[in-house]
This record gives sequence, structure tokens and C-alpha cells, in this order.
Amino acid sequence: MSVFADLVARLADLLDPLFAGSATAAAIVLFTACVRLLVHPLSRAAARGQKAKAALAPRVAQLRVKHRKNPERLQRAVLELHAAEKVSPLSGCLPSLLQVPAFFLLYHLFSSTSIGGEANALLGHSLGAAPLGGRWADGGVFGSAGLVYLVLFAVVAGVATFSYRLAKTQMAAAELPAGAGGQPLPGMDTMARVMPLVSFLTLVTVAVVPLAAALYVVTSTAWSAVERATLYRGAAPSVLPG
Repeated sequence: MSVFADLVARLADLLDPLFAGSATAAAIVLFTACVRLLVHPLSRAAARGQKAKAALAPRVAQLRVKHRKNPERLQRAVLELHAAEKVSPLSGCLPSLLQVPAFFLLYHLFSSTSIGGEANALLGHSLGAAPLGGRWADGGVFGSAGLVYLVLFAVVAGVATFSYRLAKTQMAAAELPAGAGGQPLPGMDTMARVMPLVSFLTLVTVAVVPLAAALYVVTSTAWSAVERATLYRGAAPSVLPG
């Protein structure tokens, strides 16, 4: 944690001439962008893998018909098909999983009063009137600090709306994966209705975590929306990342 705190402080020092009192907040945004940039090659690979997996959907549907009375044999057959075509069932999860440590580092760093046995100086930094270690409810929901959160909520709502429309458009342009008899697989209809709304859950996260972690979430969510629009253009629902 001391090493990470020093990294954030050094980034803030570099950005201080441009952002002055908000340099630490800018450093968090820059750190988030660097994390996403490092993960981007995996995101591209995941997109290719997920598209390849979607291309196998007709063959998987045939296996469902062939082994409809033997679920265990069906599972083995699907895994064998994915292995033969070099498609990983978990390819779409890796980029998200690799970002979890970065988020929790920020969460812990700005939730701890001391780092390495010394007072956590980063807690004295802020974005406008909102301390980076504070939460939305700490300084009054509609106080001066609350205004910073209202801006973040507006950004998240805008990104979520963009993601919602993108998902709806992509789903409308693609057929739901079908099972035996050409009928949609169980649960696909529900997923098609619910999945576009998932982005709005980010509003809850931003409201309850320290502001520094909220900045990470907002920046990462905006990056994901743009990345999804480019990497998953024209993809079927089963290809879209969660």
C-alpha cells in the first residue's frame, strides 16, 4: 500500500501544474486510463474469442438436440467443441477480473487512515469540496461536496444511457441463440430485457464507495462503453460482455 500511495502521490505531483488542488483526482483518472490501456489487448482478444464462441452457436444448438437426454454428455461435447476450436469459455471475464485489484487498491488506500504506520496524507486531498476519502452521504447529500457527486451521477447516467441504447440496438440487430426446435434458449428473453439496464447499477457503486474509488468506476465505465461500441459492433447478445 505504501508503494501504491507513493505512485499516486508522484502522479499528482506531475499533474499539479495543470490541475492544482484537483491533481490527485486527475492522477486517479490517469491511473485508471493506464490500467484500462494495459488491459485493452486482453479486451480485444476477449472480443475475438467471444465472437468465435458466438459463431459456434449453431453447432452448439445441434449438440443440444443430439444430447438433450444426457446433460453430462452435452456438457462434455460443448467443452470438446470449444477446445477443438480453441475458444475459451472464460475469455470474456479476464479483462474485468484483472481490473478488480486496481479498484480495491484505491478503495483500501482511500479508506485507511494510516499507510505504513504513518497518517494517510492522501485523505487530505479533494475534488472541489468533496474529499477523495469521503462518500456521498458524508458531507450532506446536497451540500457543496454533494454537487461533485451530482456531476459524477450525471456522467454515469449519460454513459449508462449510451450503453443501454447500444445494447438494445445490438440485440435488435441480432437473433437470440436458439435451442432445439428453433426456440430461444430458456432465459435468453429475460437476459435481453435486463442486460441493457445493468450499467445503471454503477450509480449505486458511485454513491457508496470513497470518491477516489468512484472516480475509478466512472472513468472505467466510460472507457468500457467506448470499447464495447467498437469491439462488439454488430455482435449477438451472447457475445456482449456483462
